[in-house]
Order: sequence, then C-alpha cells, then structure tokens
Amino acid sequence: MAALNLVHLHTFTHVMAYGSFSAAAVHLGLTQPAVSLQIRQLEARLQVRLIERVGRRLAPTPAGTTLLEHTRRIDAVVDQALYDLASHADGVAGSVAIGTGATACIHLLPPMLQTLRQQYPALDVRVTTGHTDAMLRDVEHNRLDLALVTLPASGRSLVVTPLLEDPFVAIFAEDASLPARLTAANLAELPMVAFESGSGTRLLIDEWFTQAGVRLRPVMELGSIEAIKEMVAAGLGFSIVPAMAVHALHHRRGLQIQPLTPMLKRTLGLVLRQDKRLSKALQTVVEALRSLAR
Repeated sequence: MAALNLVHLHTFTHVMAYGSFSAAAVHLGLTQPAVSLQIRQLEARLQVRLIERVGRRLAPTPAGTTLLEHTRRIDAVVDQALYDLASHADGVAGSVAIGTGATACIHLLPPMLQTLRQQYPALDVRVTTGHTDAMLRDVEHNRLDLALVTLPASGRSLVVTPLLEDPFVAIFAEDASLPARLTAANLAELPMVAFESGSGTRLLIDEWFTQAGVRLRPVMELGSIEAIKEMVAAGLGFSIVPAMAVHALHHRRGLQIQPLTPMLKRTLGLVLRQDKRLSKALQTVVEALRSLAR
C-alpha cells in the first residue's frame, strides 16, 4: 500500500481548522480545487470519508476526528525527527513560520529578515499576518512555529514572553489644526480613522478611550496601517497608531505626529508552544527577534 502523504495530512488539518476548503486554500497558498483534490486522494487512500458538512462549515466525521488525533502525534514525531537531524546539519537551514500583525510585518521585521537571509541563505523564514486570536490558534495547532503579537495573549499550551514596548501616537494631516492637549475627551470630538474591530491594537485603543469615559465612534475602520495613514494624510480624519509605523521619515510624509495624554503603549510578545523543540533554525529566528528588543 502507498504510504500516507504528509502534505495531504497537513491540508486536512487546515481544512478542519478553518472550516472550509476555500479558507484553507488561502492559508496554504493553494487553489480550492487543489485542496479538494488532496482531500479526495487522502480519503481514497484511507478508504473512509473524513469530512462532512454541518450547517455552513465543514466538520470531521468520526473517522476524521480519529485521524486528527493521530495527526497531532504524527506532527510531534516529525518535529522531533527534524530537531534531532538539525544537530547533524552544517550551518543553519530549514523553514520557520512566523505569524504577526501587519504593522510589525511592515515596519519591524524586514531589516531582521534581510540580515537573516544574508547570514543564512538556507534558512527559509515565512511570515503571515492576522489577528492575535487566529495566530494563537495556529501556534497551538503547530501551523505556526511562533507568533509575535500584541499582549495580552494566553493559551493553555503556550509560553508568552514580553519582547518590546511600542508607544502609540496620534497622527493628523500636515495642515490640520490640533487640540492643545491630545486627551481622549478632546480627540473624541474629531473624526477618527481607526483600526478594524477585533484586532489587539484596536482593543487597546478602545480601552484608552473607555478609561476616560469616552466611547469611540470612528468614521472609518480599516485593516491596513498604510491605508489608515493615507486616509489621514488626505485630511479625512486623525488616527492613533503604533509609533513604529511612523518612525522612518518616508513613512510619515504628509503627517503630523503627536504624543497622547496620558501615554498609551502596547507590548509585543513572543508566543511558542510549551512543548516546542527549538531546532537550530528556530533558535536563530527567536534570538534575532529578541535582539530587536535589545
């Protein structure tokens, strides 16, 4: 009999995690027909039906549930094998999957990734972006090796380590008139271009306004930090963004940047599974991230 295809097992766990072929395809970088084909081939190999539709989502059949349990153990064995083999390899090689928010991806990671590419050509670091909750689930299910997220963050099988602090600033168009003090009460009277609801960054900003007894009512909610800056520069409102997003000169053109009163800041944390074995490749990436804080 043909051996089990680990790629097909990986695809199956993604379909179950995201509840649809199309969502799994997006996260795997495949087409929906390719994902469907892999599942059909896996079912044909095992001669059982693995997936059924429950409402609008896909769910595992009893056989699929059993396979998911075995797949977690298979992943652990494969991780152990890669870890053991890494000690025999010359240099740093392998693949590391990182999850983070869009702001850190654009404004924090590129120089670090460039340095890693130059120093370790055989090291493949893959970065995906998303909300904190989704990335924590992906780390728990071993779809990501680590995540860099806005704290607080927690999980029963996770280790969360604070990494660095990043203050927030208010941004306005260059010709905008500003209040004398940028308090929550003063800013609440102005049109705001905000991060989309559900993100860790937005939750911190909402809490800052709530503590001042003010309810946030943005005129726009966007998922892209670059789109937010463009809207603000066009004079369509102000925004509150992490300072790293406007640190470089070319990232703050057309904008005024001002501190908030009182100060608001976020902490970025490093998230790993408790049982994650640090291969040479993963150790190198973790140390590179820690060096950002230093």
